[in-house]
Amino acid sequence: MALGGFSTTGDECPLPLGAELIAPTSSAWRLGTTPVRTLTADSGARRVHLLGWCGATDAHMSALVNRPVPTDVAWRWPGNYAVVEENSDNVVLHTDPVSAFPLYCVPWRSGWAWSTSARLLAALAGSGPDAQRLACAVLTPSVPALAAGRSFFTNVEQVAPGCRTELPRIGTAPRRINLWRPDPEVSRLAHRHLRHTLAGSVTLRTEADPRLSSDLSGGLDSTSVAVLAADSLPAPHRLNAVTIHPEGNHGGADLRYARLTAASNGRIVHHLLPMNARHLPYTFITSVPPTDEPAPSTLTQARLRGQFRWMRDHLGTRTHLTGDGGDSVLFQPAAHLADLIRHRHLGRAASEAFGWARLRRTPVTSLLRDAVAMARTGRQAALIGLAGHLVGQNIGNRSGRHWFPLLPLPDWAEPAAVRCVVDAFRKAATHPDPLAGLDASVRIAVDEIREVARTAVADAELAASCGVDLHNPFLDPTVVNAVLTNPLERRPAVHAYKPLLVRAVGDLLPPEVAARTTKGGFDADHYAGMRANLDDLAVLTDGHLVGLGLIEPRRLRSQLRRAAAGIPMSLATFEQALTAEAWLVAHHREPAPTWTTQPVRSAP
Repeated sequence: MALGGFSTTGDECPLPLGAELIAPTSSAWRLGTTPVRTLTADSGARRVHLLGWCGATDAHMSALVNRPVPTDVAWRWPGNYAVVEENSDNVVLHTDPVSAFPLYCVPWRSGWAWSTSARLLAALAGSGPDAQRLACAVLTPSVPALAAGRSFFTNVEQVAPGCRTELPRIGTAPRRINLWRPDPEVSRLAHRHLRHTLAGSVTLRTEADPRLSSDLSGGLDSTSVAVLAADSLPAPHRLNAVTIHPEGNHGGADLRYARLTAASNGRIVHHLLPMNARHLPYTFITSVPPTDEPAPSTLTQARLRGQFRWMRDHLGTRTHLTGDGGDSVLFQPAAHLADLIRHRHLGRAASEAFGWARLRRTPVTSLLRDAVAMARTGRQAALIGLAGHLVGQNIGNRSGRHWFPLLPLPDWAEPAAVRCVVDAFRKAATHPDPLAGLDASVRIAVDEIREVARTAVADAELAASCGVDLHNPFLDPTVVNAVLTNPLERRPAVHAYKPLLVRAVGDLLPPEVAARTTKGGFDADHYAGMRANLDDLAVLTDGHLVGLGLIEPRRLRSQLRRAAAGIPMSLATFEQALTAEAWLVAHHREPAPTWTTQPVRSAP
C-alpha cells in the first residue's frame, strides 16, 4: 500500500502498476487501501489531500481547503497522517514530526516525485541500495542522527519530518520550513494531556474498526492501549486481546499480569497464543517481503507473522494495536541529568544521579562527571568529535559518547564501512540543527522516537503481507508531543519507571500492573534460534553486504559460531548485519516495482 504524486501534472506522469489517480487532473495516486480524503477549493485552483489515518472531521477538511493550512496541521488531530496541497505552481507536503507517516521524494524530469514508499521511488529513479546508509544502520544503530534525510536507496530522500516542504513545478531545490518544535508547555499538565491524546489515538482506531485486536503482553504500554481500546469500543463489541507465551509455560510473570488485566475488564476477551520451535528468532529471516528499509522485527519475523496469521484466521483481525514505541516515548534519557545541571538544578541532579546509580549499579561520581561534560558539549560538537574518534584522533571521545553512545566497532567491519560512517558523522555535523536549543534529553528523545516510528512502518509492511493493518498509538504525533513538551521541572526522574503513564491511565489498570517496574523477554530464545538456524545464517555472512565492501565474511562467520556456542558478547551490530542482509536478499529476490504511463481510472 502506498501513496504518491508529482510536483507537476500532465499525461506524461507515470503511475505504479495497479495504482489509480486520487482525483481527475491530479498527479496524486494511491496503490492499495490507505485512507485518503480529498477536497478541491471553491476556485478549483487548489486541492488538499489528507493521507492516512486522521481524526479530522469533514468540517476540519473544508477549512483546510478554503483557508491557509495551519502550521500544526500534521499533528493537530489523532492519527498518523500527512497533508498534501496541490497548487498551480507547486506541491506542498506537510509531514508529521515523528516520522510515523514518512514521505520520500526524488528528482524526476524537470520536477519532483514524492511517495510514502522509498522503494517505489527508487524503481522510478533507477536507484539501488545505499551502501553508506547500510553501513550506518549496521555499525551505528544507536546514532539515528546519521539517518536524517536519507532513505536506504541512493538519491531518494526522506522529506524532513515536522516541516512544510514545497516541491516546485520546475525542479529547483525543495524549500523547507521547520514548523514543529517541542518547547515546554507550562499551561498543560503532561499526564492529563497524555491521557487525552492516547485515548483519542486509540478511539480513532476502534471507531474505524470495532473488530480490531490488541496486544496484551502484561507490560504497562500494551496494557494501557488494550484497556483504552476495550473501554472505547461501542457495544456489543469486545476487544480480542492476545498474549503470546512459550509453549508449555503458563506461569510467567507477563502472563500473570495479562490475566489480571483481562479479569478486571469485562470488555476484554483474552486469547493465549503459544509459540514453539517454528517461531524461534532467526527462523526463515530471508522470507520477509521487500520493504522500504530493514524491518526491526526481521529476526523475530516467524513469531510476529505467525501471530498475525493466527489472528487473521481465528479472530478475523484486520486491524491490530500494539504498545510499541512506548519505551522510547516514556523513558527519560540519561541526558536529563545534564539538563538539570545546565539549568542549575544541582540538588535534584545529585538526588537523581544517586537513584540512577543504585538502579544501574554504577558509581555516582562517574554519572555526575559525565553529566557535567555533556552539559558543556553541544550536539554538533559531539558529532565532530565522534568522527575524529572513529579515525583514531580521540577528539571529544568522552563527551561525544554521552550524546551518541557508540557500539564497539566489530572486527568484521571493512575499512570502507568505517569510512562511510565517518563521512556520515561529518556530514551530519555540517547541517544546522532545526531543533537547536532544546534540552539535550528532549533532542535525543526526538531522534530516537523518529527512528523507532519510521522503522515501525517496515514492521507494518510485514503485517500487511499477512492481511493485518498494524497500529502503534504511542507513536501518534499528538501523544509524542504531549510527553516531550513537559517542562523540565515536571519531568520524571531518570530512574523512575514510566510514572507519567501511570499517572495518566493508572486508574484503568489493576494495581499490580500499575506498580510494575520490569518486563519479561525472550532473550533465551535468541540463542536457541541461532543454534537451530546456524547453517542458514552462515550463508548470509557472505552475501550482498560483502559485495558492497562493508563486511569481512570470515570474521563475521566466526562471530556467528561463537555466539551460537553461547560465548558472551555484544550482538547488536551482528544482528543489525543479519537484518540488513535479509533486507537485501528480499530486495534483490523480488522484481522491482513497475511504473506505467497507461491511463487508469480515478479513485472513487
